[in-house]
Amino acid sequence: MLSTQTRSLKPAEVQKAWVVVDADGLVLGRLASIIAKRLRGKHKPSFTPHVDCGDHVVVINAEKVRVTGKKADSAIFYYHTGYPGGIKGRSFRQRIQGRRPEQVIVKAVERMITRGPLGRRQMKNLHVYCGPEHPHAGAKPVVLDVAAMNRKNKIG
Repeated sequence: MLSTQTRSLKPAEVQKAWVVVDADGLVLGRLASIIAKRLRGKHKPSFTPHVDCGDHVVVINAEKVRVTGKKADSAIFYYHTGYPGGIKGRSFRQRIQGRRPEQVIVKAVERMITRGPLGRRQMKNLHVYCGPEHPHAGAKPVVLDVAAMNRKNKIG
């Protein structure tokens, strides 16, 4: 006889995997939505909305991520310094060529994750690095080929 009850995971029952994504030439928004889905755990059949059941995601080559159209120069990302009149803005190209280009991916994913304590816990499972090297090789991460999922995911 089949059970018709929905199974709800407990935090102790969660199995977390490690996934590595190469961001070289990938479209930022599409990459961020795939990463956000992995962090939340929505790709698993045992997804439970109130439990952190997502995977650890390691992103390498973050400085080589792309945007479509003219967004590299025309899209302005605003932030506030905290002082009166302290609103500032930078284009995508300025942020990628700046001091911390990995923050572009972190912010894009952060804005797709639910806000609150659970979202902050899930964001701790995201590890973004500028170069091709990462210190998580001991966890034996599985390579996730985002470019092969859809032809629109990669530029060039």
